[in-house]
Amino acid sequence: MVDVVTEIIINCPISQVSEYASNPDHVPEWYVNINSAEWRSPKPLAIGSQIAFKAKFLGRDLAYIYEIIELIPGKKLVMKTAQGPFPMETIYTWEEMDANRTKMTLRNKGNPTGFSMLISPFMATMMRRANMKDLKRIKEILENKCEKHRPK
Repeated sequence: MVDVVTEIIINCPISQVSEYASNPDHVPEWYVNINSAEWRSPKPLAIGSQIAFKAKFLGRDLAYIYEIIELIPGKKLVMKTAQGPFPMETIYTWEEMDANRTKMTLRNKGNPTGFSMLISPFMATMMRRANMKDLKRIKEILENKCEKHRPK
């Protein structure tokens, strides 16, 4: 079992952080390893929505479909692979620290199979590293957007 939890403080209101992070159209902008996200069900995001992702991880091309299994706007988003290389669940949570600071937590958990099982001892470390890059990237993007809209 791989279970990786990473978190970061983003200097933006919780509404902006959660709206941006939970929109699959933005995923290729802030996830280092994800090249594309394609809606397989009608917008907007809802429980049961399916999104197909194409990514590169550990030198391999991956294609998988996530299904939204829990959605509490502004608080939590849970996606689970409906199809892909190994069963994985991704959980985003957002916690308001104050009016302009949000703690975002990114958790990935799953059971590697096949090739992935052979490298599972390294997978948690690699995922943690990739997740931190992703969180630093979303922080940078959102703080730049929030800074532009903040009264001087």
